[in-house]
Amino acid sequence: MQFSGTKGYLVSPALRDVVNVAVSLGRPLLVKGEPGTGKTQLASAIAEGLGLPLIAWNVKSTTKARDGLYVYDTVARLNDARFNDRDIRDIGKYIKLGSLGRALAASERVVLLVDEIDKADLEFPNDLLHELDRMSFTIDETGATITAKHRPIVVVTSNNEKELPDAFLRRCVFHYIAFPDESLMRDIVAVHHPQLEEKLLSQAMASFYWLRKQSDIRKRPSTSELIDWIAALRAGGMSAESIEKELPFLGVLLKREQDVEAAVRALEKKGVRAS
Repeated sequence: MQFSGTKGYLVSPALRDVVNVAVSLGRPLLVKGEPGTGKTQLASAIAEGLGLPLIAWNVKSTTKARDGLYVYDTVARLNDARFNDRDIRDIGKYIKLGSLGRALAASERVVLLVDEIDKADLEFPNDLLHELDRMSFTIDETGATITAKHRPIVVVTSNNEKELPDAFLRRCVFHYIAFPDESLMRDIVAVHHPQLEEKLLSQAMASFYWLRKQSDIRKRPSTSELIDWIAALRAGGMSAESIEKELPFLGVLLKREQDVEAAVRALEKKGVRAS
C-alpha cells in the first residue's frame, strides 16, 4: 500500500515517504507541526488515498486508553431494570466499543486517528501503545475477547502542549510537518482556487508571508486562513493593485485582537492601510 497524497491534500516527498514507512513497519505515525499545517487532515487523506475507512478518536484531558476500547453503559442497564420493560440479562447489549475498540474489531484494515494526544495525562501514550501491541482485548463484563484481524494504520497528532514519554517516542515514526514554502503553497492554493489570476495570487502570497514574518504576531495565519482570505478577496472583487495599497479582510487572516493591532502598526510603517 503506497500513499502519495490526494487531489485535495498535497504532500511533500518527505511526508509521503514517512507515511509509507510507518505503514510498512506497522508503527504509529506521530505528527507535529504548527496549527494549520494539516496534521489532523493527514489521517483523512491517508484513508482516502489508500481506500480505507477512517476512525477518529479526539483525545480530551480525561481520556483513558481503556475507555477507547469499550464502555459498559451501566446507567442504561439500570434504567431498563428500573422500568422492567427490557431483558437486561444480555450484558452485551450495553457494551459500546470505543474508537480503538472499533479499529481492532474491524473486519478490514482501518486508519485510526488519535488526535491531540498531548491533551491526555502522561500515562495515556504508553497505555495506548500497550493496547496496540496486544492487538486484542477482553470485555470483562462478558468475558468475550476481541482479536484484531488487521493492524490499524495509526496517526497520532500532537500540538506540543506537553512532553510525551520517551518509551512512546521510541516506538513511533515521527514527522514534523514544516509550514509549506511558497512553491508548495501555490500548488495547495491551486487545488482550492484553480483559476486564480496570477497577479492576484502573487500579491496575496507576498502579503501573507510578510504577515507571517512579523515577530509581534503570536498566532500566525495558516494555510486554511490563506485559502479563506483569497476566497474573500475574489468575492470582494479585489485586485492585486488594491492589495498593495490596502490590506482588506484582515480579520480573515488574524483571529486575535493583539495580532490585528500588531499587524496594523506594521502596515502603517509600510504605508499600507488595513481594513
